[in-house]
Amino acid sequence: MKFEWQPDETERFNTIELKAILVVDNDQQLASALQWILADDNFLVDVVFDGEAALLKVKAHEYDAIICDLKMPRLRGDEFYLKAKDMRPSLADRFIFITGFATDPNIALFLNKHDVKYLVKPFAVQGLIDCVRQLLR
Repeated sequence: MKFEWQPDETERFNTIELKAILVVDNDQQLASALQWILADDNFLVDVVFDGEAALLKVKAHEYDAIICDLKMPRLRGDEFYLKAKDMRPSLADRFIFITGFATDPNIALFLNKHDVKYLVKPFAVQGLIDCVRQLLR
């Protein structure tokens, strides 16, 4: 006798929709810590350490959010943002910048001009998680 399982119409399957986040920061310790913290909160997390590597990731993958430092070698966060936005316009409102230089006139101008979300280093981890969750609503 062969038994074939047929799902009951009333049976429900719970699915978890995982959100993908790209962390871009040349501070490798901070980037790795953020990766672990966000992964522990059920996010899929990629990490890169400069804007050029981040552009390659954005070209190859779709991200629900990008957490990005502003002052980095090779390609600064503001330059990466503009190039990523050109490449994938849907990312324009998916950035959260992290910076220790929010009072720098050039950085302040960028943050205000583009009306982007940002956190000032050092920031509370829970504040970052709350910001990510709010962004993903």
